[in-house]
Amino acid sequence: MPQDVNKRVFLKSRPGVNGEPTDDNFDVEGCETPSSDKLQDGEALVKTLYLSVDPAFRCCLNEDTGAEYLTPLQIGDTVHWLGIGVVTASKDEGLKQGDYVTSNFDWPWTNVFVKAASQLKKLPKESVQDRPSLALSALGVTGLTAYLGIKVKGHVSPAANQTMVISAAAGSTGSLAGQIARAEGCKRVVGICGSKEKCEYLTSQLGFDAAVNYKTEDVSDRLKEACPDGVDVYFDNVGGDISDKVIQQMNRDSHVILCGQIAVYNKDVPYPPPIPAPTQQTLAERNITRDRFLVLNYADQFDEALLTLAGMMQQGKLQVRETVMEGIENAGKAFVSMMKGGNIGKQVVKVADV
Repeated sequence: MPQDVNKRVFLKSRPGVNGEPTDDNFDVEGCETPSSDKLQDGEALVKTLYLSVDPAFRCCLNEDTGAEYLTPLQIGDTVHWLGIGVVTASKDEGLKQGDYVTSNFDWPWTNVFVKAASQLKKLPKESVQDRPSLALSALGVTGLTAYLGIKVKGHVSPAANQTMVISAAAGSTGSLAGQIARAEGCKRVVGICGSKEKCEYLTSQLGFDAAVNYKTEDVSDRLKEACPDGVDVYFDNVGGDISDKVIQQMNRDSHVILCGQIAVYNKDVPYPPPIPAPTQQTLAERNITRDRFLVLNYADQFDEALLTLAGMMQQGKLQVRETVMEGIENAGKAFVSMMKGGNIGKQVVKVADV
């Protein structure tokens, strides 16, 4: 298919509620390129620059997402999630050519598209700096999730000498959460991830005190070594067996930030998923809080949080690493790779240059 042909990625098949997604669940085809001449009042023509792929998107591949803020994709539907692009033409007073825009979970996996301006969010150019993809990581939902998760649910106090453990720590949210935990005053920050390369990245580049490779090390034993004073805050991105082991080493009156449960996204269970009786007993006996955190419930704090995150980047307190796959036709492949841990930092798909 020629590179200048407009393309759309669509859902070809479902992986099944208990199945792992594969490249074959997605397909790509040419589609009509919308014309600026046919724009209606209040519409904008947008060119996609980057697409985001995230674990929570897995829920959209089932007939029932299990999440009230997400709608399921239908077979044949153009895939939609998060993205950033640039306006190439507009018939709306609030948008002009060259503006950066994003939207909430309804960005189509298409090179070029028309959308009502009311469904697009204009981004200040300074907020994306020279990296538009930042609007999908540190300066977008990912960064907000890491920052507000810690601020709202972590109860971090610089005077408390706290230890925070983060699962999926080399991923998009986890890698930011560890750095934010340090900046907020945690005495010790420990990450759990799935490769030697990721562990080295956390400790040598991001300032984690220790990293645990859950694929090659005994998680319980390593956590005892890495967290000699126990665990005060757990930023939970994975759930499952790993989280059960972390919770067993948490201190009294400690806090779980229940952010994601990637370990069970390919299983037909409710969200948040049920936890084993011994884990429930530990939570109750030690008065450990474990409340679901959904960043969309804190929209009134977004602007202030984004300013803080931008300031942290400018001060060198926040490093943002990306795993980039080129081409919209590879968006499904990028998602499947990310679900298998193929990324370090934020997984994005580069669709076009500005």
